[in-house]
Amino acid sequence: VQLQASGGGLVQPDGSLRLSCAASGFSLDDAVIGWFRQAPGKEHEFVASISWGGGTTEYAASAKGRFTISRDNAKNTVYLQMSSLKPEDTAVYYCAAVMARIISTMESTYDYWGQGTQVTVSS
Repeated sequence: VQLQASGGGLVQPDGSLRLSCAASGFSLDDAVIGWFRQAPGKEHEFVASISWGGGTTEYAASAKGRFTISRDNAKNTVYLQMSSLKPEDTAVYYCAAVMARIISTMESTYDYWGQGTQVTVSS
């Protein structure tokens, strides 16, 4: 069971990035997927999550209106589209999965974690 996060990079303020979280070894069809981030010197922070069917999403206040989480179960991949990026969005972004039907904002809920992808917002 593996989650592979990708798509990070260096972007200027107000720019956009799309992160991907690809699963292998299991199907995302029955999984809730969450994105978390960790900035230097800070704890993991919830960013967004999406239900197994994609019909329910949840966003952190800092992400609402700027980030969009979506999923393509046929590709076994979840995406995090990030727009209007700010320097304070700089962090390592992780995707995580749990076999559940109810989405969660709590890090402890998730069983599987990807390795993280670095997002740096700087001019």
